Amino acid sequence: MPLTAYHFSSTGGLRRNLNREEICAAYASGEGLLWVDITETTGEDAEFLKCTFGFHNLAIEDCVSQRIHAPKIDDFGDHLFIIVHGINYMTESDIVETAELAIFIGSHFVVSNHNFKMYSVDHVKQQVEYNGLPIKRGADFLTHALIDTLIDNVMPTLDKMNEVADEIEEETIRNPNPATIDTILKFKRSISQIHRVMVPQRESMNRLSRSEFSLIGEDAQVFYRDIYDHVVRIEDIIHTLRDRADNTQSIYLASVANRQNEAMKVMAMVATIFLPMTLLAGIYGMNFENMPELKWPWGYYAVLGFMATVISILVWRFWANNWITWGRRQLTRVRPFDVDPENLMGYVSRFTKWPHL
Repeated sequence: MPLTAYHFSSTGGLRRNLNREEICAAYASGEGLLWVDITETTGEDAEFLKCTFGFHNLAIEDCVSQRIHAPKIDDFGDHLFIIVHGINYMTESDIVETAELAIFIGSHFVVSNHNFKMYSVDHVKQQVEYNGLPIKRGADFLTHALIDTLIDNVMPTLDKMNEVADEIEEETIRNPNPATIDTILKFKRSISQIHRVMVPQRESMNRLSRSEFSLIGEDAQVFYRDIYDHVVRIEDIIHTLRDRADNTQSIYLASVANRQNEAMKVMAMVATIFLPMTLLAGIYGMNFENMPELKWPWGYYAVLGFMATVISILVWRFWANNWITWGRRQLTRVRPFDVDPENLMGYVSRFTKWPHL
């Protein structure tokens, strides 16, 4: 329902905070450039868009609907309808959410619509209020400013996700637990959320950067190519994050399996060591009267000595098979890629004496 409107007249004057009657008059004049920004579109706003600008019902329905729509460009002849996506910074969630920005662009008007507060749109408004630059250069440049700022605001989220990926990797190696795998799955869902909207958005930016639409001037196309480059970079970062998430999940599963193997190995060693002692204790714990060993003066010490011998042999055997690492030489921490400069081509030692020329 909140609505903000600006009108930059052909004489160079900028009018702010237009009401609906003034918006209708500015649009009907066909002069200058009119920018209308609508937040939280309602049925009343939909009727206003239809009656004032004559937009298509399907495009207006996309603005009113709360569903997420794929990025696209619809050409209606006298105007374009563009849907782009950015990050929704208004929601508090463990999973990254995207926000949709719909833009109608004509020869002398731009209408933007979004159901959430967007810092990128607020930034363009601040520029218009400060010097009016985004609105002075025409509808295609104003649309570029809206989309470019929206795409640029994706990078802070990706930078934060890189930091989170580092923390997850360290936690996975140091202390894998059920909370870790839950974090990994939420991280992968966040990547999928961004990837789902960025891939088709790349094609949309590519179309705007070519001479496909007459409403996008040649001077503005190079700026849309810059947005396309940013989207491609974002997609590359997303692929890197996805690979890191997959590798981290594999490391987690391997770490859990390795811990289980270590636990089973310890249990196997304990069982193997105590099995002979249990056998001897079971044999000599029977209550038969005719057991000659029970009368031996040194029988008790002989059994203990035999048990100790068996334990020593088994422990030595486990140590020889690397099941027990105590007492072995451990790999010390070294600096990776610490290369001797003498092995580098072009390296000149400071002790080299140059021949006199």
